[in-house]
Amino acid sequence: YQRRVRAFGGNPLASAVAIAALKVVQEEDLPKRAEELGQKLRSEIKRMNSSIVKVVRGKGLLNAIVIDQSALPDRSAWDLCLLFKERGLLAKPTHHNIIRLTPPLVMKDNEMQECLDIISSSLRDFPHMPRDKIPGVEPFKTPKPAECERCGKVVH
Repeated sequence: YQRRVRAFGGNPLASAVAIAALKVVQEEDLPKRAEELGQKLRSEIKRMNSSIVKVVRGKGLLNAIVIDQSALPDRSAWDLCLLFKERGLLAKPTHHNIIRLTPPLVMKDNEMQECLDIISSSLRDFPHMPRDKIPGVEPFKTPKPAECERCGKVVH
């Protein structure tokens, strides 16, 4: 008979940290705060009424801006994310035309406003800015459609 021991199982320090973190989430009502900040973020971006924003969607602080590719066929979400970065905001491009915005749960109101100011100025300037003036942007290449390795179908 051999006794098995887990490396991290029952660790009292890890358990205490987890309990303390859950208390903060509960005491500061962080889920409610996430929903409030997320609603503010989405409504403010929609209010910007940018010609390049197709859809703003999300839940809580997990949000996305869908870029209208027909408005700027030679641009991608990556290009706009590089402009955001240059101005002090980090965002994640995905699927060529979608930008993920996932601000931290503990974000303060003034920090949210700074983000919104960067998004607003970037959405305003981006359509009129030459691609080569955005730091880090490489010459545009039309992306090849991705194919499923298993079945060979084009993945959108």
